[in-house]
Amino acid sequence: MGPGVMEGVMHADPKIHTEPGTESSPRGPGCSLRHLACEQNLLSRPDGSASFMQGDTSVLAGVYGPAEVKVSKEIFNKATLEVILRPKIGLPGVAEKSRERLIRNTCEAVVLGVLHPRTSITVVLQVVSDAGSLLACCLNAACMALVDAGVPMQALFCGVTCALDSDGTLVLDPTVKQEKEARAVLTFALDSVDRKLLMSSTKGLYSDAELQQCLAAAQAASHHVFRFYRESLQRRYSKS
Repeated sequence: MGPGVMEGVMHADPKIHTEPGTESSPRGPGCSLRHLACEQNLLSRPDGSASFMQGDTSVLAGVYGPAEVKVSKEIFNKATLEVILRPKIGLPGVAEKSRERLIRNTCEAVVLGVLHPRTSITVVLQVVSDAGSLLACCLNAACMALVDAGVPMQALFCGVTCALDSDGTLVLDPTVKQEKEARAVLTFALDSVDRKLLMSSTKGLYSDAELQQCLAAAQAASHHVFRFYRESLQRRYSKS
């Protein structure tokens, strides 16, 4: 079944794992991550699926593949990786295409596509609600869906968004309101092995020192996200 359809059958016993936001505070109350929740294996048609929530931001991800690929898109020595991002309403626009490229670059950095040459791996992301830090939530949903699909990866990855307000105060995992009021918004994708930077997306004005400060805060916060992944997966696989 191709990636055209996102809906599937809900399983009777969804295993949701949530973590209170207060536990995920790398640098005090002003710099905390919102409440995290994740549910895997929600959809019956994709090979893997996950929904990921950060506060009120929610993204549903489905992974198809490794599967047959069109000859025109075939790569002889590795899998062809595609990312499709669907907005909550309407058709994908410039913003979605830009995010698709950033998410694809991140996935390509960790997915071991050489193990499945001449195949396609497609990640379909559906925005359920955007209450801020959407790109980071998309990255986290994509990672958990890839894990659920059993796609081989050299590391897990996560996304963390930082916002800088006019006086230089750093806010992690900002809401839509905080993003609108911010002087700069920076999103980083980090790997789970060395907290290595896989991708960054920035908009607004910031200094080199502020960039480094935001990256350091994102790396610290990524420990909490990866710990949440681990607990979520342990819970799921200890039950199944």
